[in-house]
Amino acid sequence: MTERKTLQKLTLKDNFLFAAVMSEPENCKQLLELTLGIAVDRVEVDTEKSIVYHPQYKGIRLDVFARDEKGTRFNVEMQVAGQPLERRCRYYHSQMDMDLLLSGVPYGELPDSYVVFLCDFDPFLLGKYRYTVKCVLAEDGSFCYEDGSHTVFLSTKGKNEKEVPEALVRFLKFLSAEEMESRGDFGDDYVRRLQRSIRRIKSDREMGERYMLLEEMLKDERAEGRAEGLASGLSEAVLELLTVYGEVPADLTNRIRSVKDVAALRHLLKKAAQVKSISEFESVTDL
Repeated sequence: MTERKTLQKLTLKDNFLFAAVMSEPENCKQLLELTLGIAVDRVEVDTEKSIVYHPQYKGIRLDVFARDEKGTRFNVEMQVAGQPLERRCRYYHSQMDMDLLLSGVPYGELPDSYVVFLCDFDPFLLGKYRYTVKCVLAEDGSFCYEDGSHTVFLSTKGKNEKEVPEALVRFLKFLSAEEMESRGDFGDDYVRRLQRSIRRIKSDREMGERYMLLEEMLKDERAEGRAEGLASGLSEAVLELLTVYGEVPADLTNRIRSVKDVAALRHLLKKAAQVKSISEFESVTDL
């Protein structure tokens, strides 16, 4: 079992600390400028969409959602596992557009949107510190299709130092550092600023309580997920036993799958193993 980290042991690559640090507008602004190579006058971080528990997001949301004074939308998230991110990008872009469309913004006036993933792995295995995704026409790869949406992946595993700004490399080395190493001097003013923010957050009692609360929520969510998985497996086992006696009616299938209580499903499984027909199963159960 993985030992749970305390707030004091977190580094910037831990989602909670990353979201907390980037909730400070100046930290987020400088990260966007460094990542995207564009000037950002001012950003507003939407704290109601960062570090929150909400059923809409199926649990804990620890990404950073921001906008600048031109209305440009930014969604930034830390990733430490090599999971497929392409459809996650699609989801974030669609969410930003939908929020605007629901507020009455016409299609033609949708502002630019940026999705940025900071990866503690190499998402495309090409040894790059930065990957910029663009849409192209399949018939003519030299033509870039511009719709205002932009996706950027940063990787701490890059090897092309001469192709990206030195400041970006220093930041990514800091991002990948373990806790003790991350306290050192990386020779970079932005990194020093982040280190000061991290010290403030770790000494903030309210932030410590918030972290503990979110950890408990995550623990409960994982337990709920395991229970749902067990329930799903048991209901399918019941149906598998019943198929020995023929095709299980759709209505009965739906009723079995609607049962979520593990104890009740184990009872149904026992009955399914004892009966001699589907009709007998229905007669001896309360479904």
